[in-house]
Amino acid sequence: MGYVSSNTKPLLSRKATNEGHAENCPYFDGWKAYDKDPFHPSQNPDGVIQMGLAEHQLCFDLVQEWLVSNPEASICTKKGVDKFRDIALFQDYHGLPAFRNAVAKFMGRVRGDKVKFDPDRIVMSGGATGAHEMITFCLADPGDAFLVPTPYYAGFDRDLCWRTEARLLPVVCHSSNNFKVTRKALEEAYAKAVEANISVKGLLLTNPSNPLGTILDRDTLREAMSFINEKNIHLICDEIYAATVFRQPDFISIAEIIEEDQEYNRNLVHIIYSLSKDMGFPGFRVGIVYSYNDAVVECGRRMSSFGLVSSQTQYLIASMLSDDQFIGKFLLESAERLETRHKNFTDGLHQVGIKCLNGNAGLFLWMDLRELLMESTVEAETALWRGIINEFKLNVSPGSSFHCSEPGWFRVCIANMNEETMKVALARIREFVRRNGDKLNRKEKCRQSDLRLRLSFRRMDDVLRSPCIMSPHSPIPQSPLVRTRT
Repeated sequence: MGYVSSNTKPLLSRKATNEGHAENCPYFDGWKAYDKDPFHPSQNPDGVIQMGLAEHQLCFDLVQEWLVSNPEASICTKKGVDKFRDIALFQDYHGLPAFRNAVAKFMGRVRGDKVKFDPDRIVMSGGATGAHEMITFCLADPGDAFLVPTPYYAGFDRDLCWRTEARLLPVVCHSSNNFKVTRKALEEAYAKAVEANISVKGLLLTNPSNPLGTILDRDTLREAMSFINEKNIHLICDEIYAATVFRQPDFISIAEIIEEDQEYNRNLVHIIYSLSKDMGFPGFRVGIVYSYNDAVVECGRRMSSFGLVSSQTQYLIASMLSDDQFIGKFLLESAERLETRHKNFTDGLHQVGIKCLNGNAGLFLWMDLRELLMESTVEAETALWRGIINEFKLNVSPGSSFHCSEPGWFRVCIANMNEETMKVALARIREFVRRNGDKLNRKEKCRQSDLRLRLSFRRMDDVLRSPCIMSPHSPIPQSPLVRTRT
């Protein structure tokens, strides 16, 4: 593909024809399966339910009410059309001042007003995808690398690496401590990079985590700051799920951490933000790079012409985010609805014996199906995933797509559907568990039988090694087993 038969010269560029798009994985295959056979309650009730898209659809009624009550916020209404000419003409790459002021204020409010953000440090981009590519372009040369704790968002391999030719190096985390990011894991990943002669330019953290649905605590964030300061590398904090925290503990931004200790080098810190998850506006493509580094802000502004947020969108968003009463109501109601959805879904899973990582944020669950694997391999995980999507028509995303070190974990998005679709999804999961229960029972019986056999041999060894319980009249030394052993 991409070559002309009449000569051997490539029709397209090397970057256009390589595998850097990273779409050849189950994460994107699941999307394709949904696109071919999308679920609809009446028109296609046996179709694939989309549980691979982290989208916030639980609060659209609040937004629609606001739009009806504020028609002047849109230049496409009778009350707002008089602003059409001003907004439709060329706008500065810095963005509308009202937009940057509103976004800065909103970012502070989402973080509990514990920190303030400077509107002049806000750089626009086309969604978080564009923001990640922009910051990578500013910080790294081709071949340079960023450390990323696993599991991490499947799209990062494309967003940060395809066009920039940077690399991502995994910081391996484990379920034994709930995938906590430790200093030991960071040091090990960095040492491996140095040994391989790879230039590490930074550390990428996602807080709250996608796909885990957990937040980073204060100690972990301080440890990360200490680490990057010692290594003199950058820290990129993806905080696009900041307002999806629905119960304690509270979200802590990296901005709060650097305010607490003035010794930290702020020039190394950059925040990625967007309105796609917190407000549920992925179609608006509002992405933000907030950098404490003046040179990055300057470079990002020059690059923003490749992915500006439309002035019409800026105008609407500026008005909406400036409405303090609406934002207060939205954030409170959003948290309550996310918590309710999370509880209803996890309760439904627990009824059939499925556990999830204990999360308090995000638009998804990190579901544990390790017990249903025939063996602990990526191949077994992929086989289980194919059964889920092909037989039970549920597009959940396997952990291998997120570079998880342990097979059997799956990300399940729960906020992109209505209540009725959720009930259908849970019914399909129950049927999946029922049909796979026989496999699990057989596996458990084999495990118990093997355990009994091993315990039997262990008890025999204990008897043979413990003369205090041996009797001269014991028949055991006369047994064939003992004679064989001796």
